Amino acid sequence: MQSTGTGSDDGVPGGRDSNRVYFDSPGALESAFAGNLTGNLSAAEYALGVKFASRESWAAPVEDTPEHRGEGFLRELRRLQKERGRSLDQSEFDLALDAWREGREQDLGTYFAERVPVGAGKKDVSARSPNQLAYLRAMRSKDLVFGVGPAGTGKTYLAMAMAVSLLVSGQYNRIILTRPAVEAGENLGFLPGTLQEKINPYLRPLHDALREMMDYAAAEELMSRGVIEVAPLAFMRGRTLNHAFVILDEAQNASHEQMFMFLTRLGFHSKCVVCGDPSQADIPHGQSGLPHALDTLAGVDGVAVCRFDTRDVVRHPLVEKIIRAYRENPPHAKGA
Repeated sequence: MQSTGTGSDDGVPGGRDSNRVYFDSPGALESAFAGNLTGNLSAAEYALGVKFASRESWAAPVEDTPEHRGEGFLRELRRLQKERGRSLDQSEFDLALDAWREGREQDLGTYFAERVPVGAGKKDVSARSPNQLAYLRAMRSKDLVFGVGPAGTGKTYLAMAMAVSLLVSGQYNRIILTRPAVEAGENLGFLPGTLQEKINPYLRPLHDALREMMDYAAAEELMSRGVIEVAPLAFMRGRTLNHAFVILDEAQNASHEQMFMFLTRLGFHSKCVVCGDPSQADIPHGQSGLPHALDTLAGVDGVAVCRFDTRDVVRHPLVEKIIRAYRENPPHAKGA
């Protein structure tokens, strides 16, 4: 294999005469690709426009870019794997690949350095894009943060991670998670069960996100003690929330009155994160309190507004394509 001329390979076999990037062992190579060498090597080929080959303990670009981005990416994976002394997990591999795909590889150190530690036995959470990194930094420095953007961009997930991290570290005494219980096509009064049973489906996404950050038993124990509270937005009325990290999810479904009520619940030594997507309101047009709050509080000291777009989507890759397709072909375009 011909040399790319990018320099030595740290004295490993091949050295300056090869563009192969050698890992300590076949297992180390596999672990640098999050245990999925074949699948993730193919993903890297697609993202970087490079053809790769691998064998035993090395991988190499067969058809590289003029800037040798394929070889650079392999070296970065080897560096990250050695730095951690363990297998990269899939989210870490994806983070590295996204950065190289978008030409942000010089920022990777910052992304990994600003990880958010969560519950015991759970992996630290990292930003995956510049907007997500700005969001994490805003939550650390501001008492009221708006996270605004489409589904799958990490608004609620990152807010939940920050809340758990600051609770575990003792910086806040409790977490309060809330969202409007909006009747999107169904009338709550006609659903079977008690009021709590009717409300629970609306709160399920918050429960699910919480349990990604914490051990199930630990989360249940904290909820039973009231250290973590998950409740509909209407239940916030008349309260003052002191020493709490408060998250309002699906904020686009809060009315003007509910938004004002919620924002004025903030007590001493509390932090509030408001997550929503103004384009996805399930209440009548013009009644959502989120756009008005964004306009009214823009520039207010102590308030940060972090906006996300489809480039920040961290769900299945198809989600970003679905969002783009729907934006290009909205229902009203065909008289819906």
